[in-house]
Amino acid sequence: MEKVLWIFDHYAVSPDMAGLTIQFDLGKQLVKKGHDVTIFASGFDHRTRKYVKINPSERMKVEMYAGVRFVWINTFPYMANDWRRALNMVSYSCRVLRSTDKLPKPVAIIGCSVHPLAALAGWWVAQRYRASFFFEERDLWPQVMIDMGKLKANSIIAKALYSLEHFLYSRAAGVIVSMPYGKDYVIGKGVAPEKVFWLPNGVDLERFDNPAPIDTTSEISLCFERFRDKFKVVYVGAHGPANGLEVLVEAAYLLSASNQEIHFFLVGDGVEKEKLVRMAEEKGLSNISFLPAVPKSQVPSVLAQADLVVHVLRKVETLRYGLSSNKINEYMASSKPIVTAIEASNNPVVEARCGIAVEPENPEALAKAIIEIYEMPEEKRKELGLNGRRYVEKYHDIRILADQLETILGWKTDTRSFVSDEAKEAALG
Repeated sequence: MEKVLWIFDHYAVSPDMAGLTIQFDLGKQLVKKGHDVTIFASGFDHRTRKYVKINPSERMKVEMYAGVRFVWINTFPYMANDWRRALNMVSYSCRVLRSTDKLPKPVAIIGCSVHPLAALAGWWVAQRYRASFFFEERDLWPQVMIDMGKLKANSIIAKALYSLEHFLYSRAAGVIVSMPYGKDYVIGKGVAPEKVFWLPNGVDLERFDNPAPIDTTSEISLCFERFRDKFKVVYVGAHGPANGLEVLVEAAYLLSASNQEIHFFLVGDGVEKEKLVRMAEEKGLSNISFLPAVPKSQVPSVLAQADLVVHVLRKVETLRYGLSSNKINEYMASSKPIVTAIEASNNPVVEARCGIAVEPENPEALAKAIIEIYEMPEEKRKELGLNGRRYVEKYHDIRILADQLETILGWKTDTRSFVSDEAKEAALG
């Protein structure tokens, strides 16, 4: 029987955009199962700091993608992480309340926190329509802000955010976390264990089995063609403070003189990109290329060009609750060997035996790992790539996660799709 789900996610994106499409990917699978899914997102894009999906003069706009309905909300523009961004968050949460008319009425609502005001709006609308409310805490606000040093734990703002977090915990029928040990954080806040669910990030493998081509005249195609004979080290994703991509530029510098056959490709956008480009120019690097972001549908075609993919993050205390990386899932789906530099309670690359893990923020270690994979026989690199593909097929296929979401929402009672930690460890040996 058809169920209607509304998802309130300020930063959700459609597949023709760059960014995390987890809400759309799950929604598409639920639509295939006969359900109706609407995602309420901002028409002002956080990555590009531009109105991408809506005209500044429009209040809202509705679009359909593979049966998933997107309602784009006109939110206040901003260029930096200042009071204007805070106003952007408030404007989403207020304006979305006036954008729900003339839509199929929900039986369940998910309020998603990167920032908790979006989740609060979801709770408010759930009360209006008497729908079940679920709080998805993808980022642990304000904990992540405190761990990154952007907010003091005893500040008024932090205390207010903790209070809001507690309110949402207490009002939710279920709390959904993506970090593998995020349940420990939520339970530690006094939430009953049976109310907390782990739903990791996943990947749409259909996107990799039938990749959308890249225009052969585009900047990215021309760049890969120019360096087609090089060993291609590729990063695809955000260029933000948390990513710490300076370590990649430093590694490229360390390899620039002695390893002429290795070339770095950084694909994506973000507030740190200009700084990274200047850094590479100041070092006189010719072995690194900065390329624009591509729509999610074209990511598989970009990764297909790589000989090696890299994943790096700054050291952040919040990763003690583990990592569920959309980027790593996509890397694994591409069947490419991975070098990762993270410090978290789990490491999917190690679990899957699909690459090399090194200390974060250590360019020497990163460069050494890249050389190690570069010097491997091609058969060994293929083996690493296939290990990753098998791992993601078993644990992060979006179709499996959609089944799990149905169970969390109470729409089905079959829990056989859930994979226990014990079963996972046994499978990995």
